[in-house]
Amino acid sequence: MDMASSLEEGPPNPSFAMRDDNNTIRFPRSSSTKELPLSDAVCLPPRLSATTAASLSLLHHHSQPPTPRISFASKVDAAAAAADASAYRCISSVLKKDGQILCVAAANGLIYSGSQGNVVRVWKLPEFTECGQLKTKAGMVVALQVSNDRVYAAYADCKIRVWRRTWEGVIKHVRVATVPMAGSFVRSYISGKDKMMKHLGPITSLAINTSDDILYSAAVDKTVKVWRISDFKCIETIQAHPEPINAIALADDGVLYTASDDATVRVWRRNFCSGSRPHSLTVTLPAKHSPVKTLALTYDGAVLYGGCTDGYVHYWLKGWFSGQLQYGGALPGHTHAVMCLASAGNYLVTGSADSTGRVWVRELDGLHSCVAVLQGHRGPIRCVAVFMSRVEESGEEGCTVCTGSLDGVIKMWRVRNNNTTLIRDSTLTNARSEYFELT
Repeated sequence: MDMASSLEEGPPNPSFAMRDDNNTIRFPRSSSTKELPLSDAVCLPPRLSATTAASLSLLHHHSQPPTPRISFASKVDAAAAAADASAYRCISSVLKKDGQILCVAAANGLIYSGSQGNVVRVWKLPEFTECGQLKTKAGMVVALQVSNDRVYAAYADCKIRVWRRTWEGVIKHVRVATVPMAGSFVRSYISGKDKMMKHLGPITSLAINTSDDILYSAAVDKTVKVWRISDFKCIETIQAHPEPINAIALADDGVLYTASDDATVRVWRRNFCSGSRPHSLTVTLPAKHSPVKTLALTYDGAVLYGGCTDGYVHYWLKGWFSGQLQYGGALPGHTHAVMCLASAGNYLVTGSADSTGRVWVRELDGLHSCVAVLQGHRGPIRCVAVFMSRVEESGEEGCTVCTGSLDGVIKMWRVRNNNTTLIRDSTLTNARSEYFELT
């Protein structure tokens, strides 16, 4: 099955795919659905390598000029081309007849992958061999989360299936719930409330707060639903954005981050004394007029990353004393929309519609270094997972990366942090200084 025909089976959701009049799948860099304010145009000169997206439409079936950006990608790309190719290697590449790979999750030495098919495949590390499957009669698997001994999978039918994992000699998964449960619809209709209803559009992201017994789900219906894990009841519906929500991230302190096509990231805090609407909006972070497709937090919550359709990864830094997030800059390199992010330790992995992945290291001084450009996929990289590892041959510290692509292939990569091949973002620092001077 070719990619164009397989795409037609999915939902008409721009978060998953964008097509032109010839039904050819493309994921170009694009601008926000919001107009660029005239006051901001002077501080963001055009990016020379940008390609127009006039022939495509995102959500409202219209196009806008490419988002102006600081032009420093050429220097970084030249350095990336000269980087040592031995900094990474592909250790496994698997193609199944499942169609496009849409989501991956890693935990406890296992990797779960979801695709256009209705099967969640389970892979055992480090050998990356398939050791199980989670089957349902639902459609494509659009989001995955793993917490403790439970696996949460969101499907195109706007429902979430939950499995419990056991380790009795062999790995087994027992399905324990479907969220929302069937009786919820009847109770909701009788009471006249929507708290028990499922999302009205495809789910795009899941997040779990185990300490508070909460599961979050975000969807293109512009809402985030809060589910109590103990009984899987919806206890709150957050009207989070005026545009579809593409990703959510949850910090250890319970702060919730939501990313949307409205080119913003919103920060929510939970107040247990607020009654039926405990989540309140605390701040809105603009993403330089570019829709935000994916989010990632560092392990300590000090840095928030947002991958955008302008090809950049914008990031915000949390102040040590104030705890407030401030814009830190943008990581260049991708030529098309950034579709997925993953963070582990001081590593950040980005996957893009340009069919490449990039591995970044955050240094002690706060600057970012690109240590590898992962090339090998023949389609947009839709999902990534990363975890710390040690390279066996040299004993050097590094990371292992799993990438899933719309070409239907899952790849595993070993990346080592070779200090001689670091690509520093000094040009970004200079550009950021110029930006703050102008603003």
